[in-house]
Amino acid sequence: VNQDIVKQAHQTSARYPKEHSEFEAVDLSPEFVDGITPPFVKEARIKLLLSLVEIIPITHNDTEFVIGQIQKVFLDDDWVSDDGFVDIQKAGTVAVSGLDHYLTMDSMYRLSYAKPENPPEEIG
Repeated sequence: VNQDIVKQAHQTSARYPKEHSEFEAVDLSPEFVDGITPPFVKEARIKLLLSLVEIIPITHNDTEFVIGQIQKVFLDDDWVSDDGFVDIQKAGTVAVSGLDHYLTMDSMYRLSYAKPENPPEEIG
């Protein structure tokens, strides 16, 4: 979710009737891609196509843990560095803490791959 659509994205968690379009309810636009059945959110800057891997029931609180596998990522090439790092800050991506606290992000630094024999070093 990016900064421009936080409130609309948050509102999609409301329990709308099945026959009611969340896109219409929150004033977001569906975007269809050839060969892909579900629509993406046109206003989203990073779009992920996922496939369902497994749903694990959690009986303690009557919820489900959903595991998906990323099949395809759609994003602006300017946000991807030569080593494949995706700079989600450039995309205006927000973080969420809990169910209702949204935060912008400030980049600190990237660290080298962790190995027992080497302390982390700043990279990039």
